Parts: sequence; structure tokens; C-alpha cells
Amino acid sequence: MSSPALERPHTPTVSTRPAPARPAVPPELRISDNPAAAVLRAAARGPIFRDSAARTTGASIATVNRQVSALLSAGLLRERADLTVSGAVGRPRVPVEVDTDSFATVGVHIGCGVTRIVAADLSGRILGGLEIATPQTGQQAALTIVARSARAFLDRLPRRRPLWVGVAVSGRVDAAAGEVDHPRLGWRSAPVAAVFSSVLDLPVSVSAHVEAMAAAELLLTPRETDSRPGSSLYLYARETVGVAVTLDDRVHTPANGPGSIAHLPTGSQVECPCGRRGCLEVTVGERELLARAVRHGILPKPEAHRRPRITDLHRAADTDAAARDLLAERAEILGRTAALIRDMFNPDRVILGGQAFTGYQPGIARVARTFTENTTLPDADLRISRFGGRVQESAAAVTSLSVFYADPLSAVRRATRAR
Repeated sequence: MSSPALERPHTPTVSTRPAPARPAVPPELRISDNPAAAVLRAAARGPIFRDSAARTTGASIATVNRQVSALLSAGLLRERADLTVSGAVGRPRVPVEVDTDSFATVGVHIGCGVTRIVAADLSGRILGGLEIATPQTGQQAALTIVARSARAFLDRLPRRRPLWVGVAVSGRVDAAAGEVDHPRLGWRSAPVAAVFSSVLDLPVSVSAHVEAMAAAELLLTPRETDSRPGSSLYLYARETVGVAVTLDDRVHTPANGPGSIAHLPTGSQVECPCGRRGCLEVTVGERELLARAVRHGILPKPEAHRRPRITDLHRAADTDAAARDLLAERAEILGRTAALIRDMFNPDRVILGGQAFTGYQPGIARVARTFTENTTLPDADLRISRFGGRVQESAAAVTSLSVFYADPLSAVRRATRAR
């Protein structure tokens, strides 16, 4: 999945009256065995003949023909008569593909400091996006501002029919209610789904963001790149930290919300708001890391018009040993943490995502080496997320698409009723 550079937003203007809030639709963070979903996934890779789809999905040709007909009628697939084999007779010899031109879904990733809004087509390709500062207002006002920004961005795509909204956010997510508790933002039972459905008049799914990132690895990655069944451990770190587990093509989503690794002890002396020292999130998070760089004289003090950024620390590491040491310390803490959690779960593979892992290239080797030195189990399949610095956008996109990927015909009917 490619992603163009994010645009800076224009001032959102929404003149339409808010629609009644609709119930949240829990995301489907799994590979579905629904036959229409299997055919849609096969067709998302490019034009495919029905007999090839049958081999790919394991379904009978009769089942594939029925699903293709239904998906064509729903407008989710289109025929490519221009690619018909010369001399072929009959519709089964006309390849089909996902319609990537008519529809769009809206994905929103709400971070502690930055919120990203993207549009995706039905293949999972990012069509464009923007970023805004996450409003530090009361939760209702903040959600309304973000939802209106999403609506204004969607208005830039007038030729595409919007189908769904997906919101990925850290904190504790009640996916059934579409509500979020986010201590860092001061949110409690924030009505995310209700606000977004009211402003955009679309069905809304809300997901814990690390679980959504794990789902992106599962749903937006070509299956031929890793067709083995089993389990994956996804570890995320940037300003916040989190972990998710995938078991046999399904992201584990606890009923009472994701677990937390924010307060795992690291041995550092960094003070945490919880009253202890050395908690993982405050030790490796960007904000505190930059504050330490300022206190040590590595970076200049913040000014009214500009605050230090993590890229400033990365650049300083080119010539400043103290900056390199600070980043190396974080990499070693992340490597030890990944090893500890890997030994607890013993997954078939470990995936590292988030800019704390991917933003500083020299740190990747340090993380891997420290991981290897500290895990007590045999060699692990350790890999970096294929989405690199775009993990937030991929999480937002997959949250907006997951219900379609689980049961596309039911989802498109639901989206049609919503309009």
C-alpha cells in the first residue's frame, strides 16, 4: 500500500445539518472465510479470471461465479473486457478486478499530538491525506473538529462515493459502543462513533490503534509474502507504546479493551506521571526523549515559534555522540522489551512498528542485536513493519475497510442504508 505525502489542511467548512448518530459497527480485524470476501481479496491484487479466483480461494467455480455476479451487481467489482483472451467465449473468460475508482473510505488516526486523515480505495491504496494538530480541547469539541476536518477533506473527492469511516486511536476502546477512554487526552467515554457518524452521515468503526496496525499487516499485505498460519506479536512505539497479538488470521481483541505495556519497568530514572520511575512509555516516548535532549544541551530550548522535533535529534546524532547515546539507549530498551514480551507469548513472528523503531535507521540494528541478546528462546522471525513511517495511516485505512473485507455484500448494503 503506497501513501502520498500528507497535505496541510484547509479550514474546514461544514454547512450541512448534522445527521442523527448511528450505532457503531465493530471492526473486523481478521481474514474472513466469507466467500464474497475471499473473491474480493483475490480480485484486489489485480485483474483475475474466475477459474484463477477459484484456485486462489479454494472455492468451487460455481461459488466463485455466484460471488462475482453479486459483487459486480453491488459495484464492488468491475469487468475488464479489454483483457479478455483472444478467441475466448463467455463471461467467465472476462477478468474482473476491484473497482478502485468509484468509492472511498475515510480513515482517521487520532494521536496524542497529531491526527491523520486519509482516504483509501477498496484495494487499500491511500488516495491522499492531511494532518492536523490533535485538538487539546474538551472531548466533544475535539471530536467535532476532527470529524469536520474529515468531512472537508472528503469533499475534495466529489467523484467518489464515500462508504465508511474508520477511527483508530490509542487508549481503551469500546468497539461495540464506539467510545474511547484516553487518559493522555483527558477523554472518558468519548463518543467517537456518535460524533463522526453525525458529522459525516456514514457508518463508523472504532479500533484500538495498535490492534489496527496489526490488522493492516494481516489484511493489507499480499498473502503470498507470508502464507504461513500461526501467531504474530506486534509491538508499537512512538509517543505511546502498545502490543497486539494475531492468532490464526485474527487479531486478538479483548472484550474489555487492549492490555497495556505503558508501565513496564525499564530500569531508567525517568519519572512517570504514575509516580514511579522508568516506566516504558515515558522512557521511550518522543516527548520525554526530546525533553531529555534539551536538558542535556543536545538540542536548543523550545522557542515560541518552534519546538524541537524528533528529526532534529536524528540529525544531531550525525555529529553529536551524546545524541547517538540517547538514541542507542532507547533502542536497547526497546530491544529488551521486545525480547521480554516475545518470551512471554512465544509467537511465530515478531513485528516492530512505529517511528521509535523505523524513524532512526542506525537504531534498527541496535534493537535487533539487543533483542537477540536478551531473548531466551530459539531464533525468532523478527521483522520491521512493511508500512514503515506510515503505520498510523495504514491503521486508519484498515479500520475503515475491515468490515468490507469481512463481508463486502452486507457492508455495502449497510453503507447504502446509511446514506
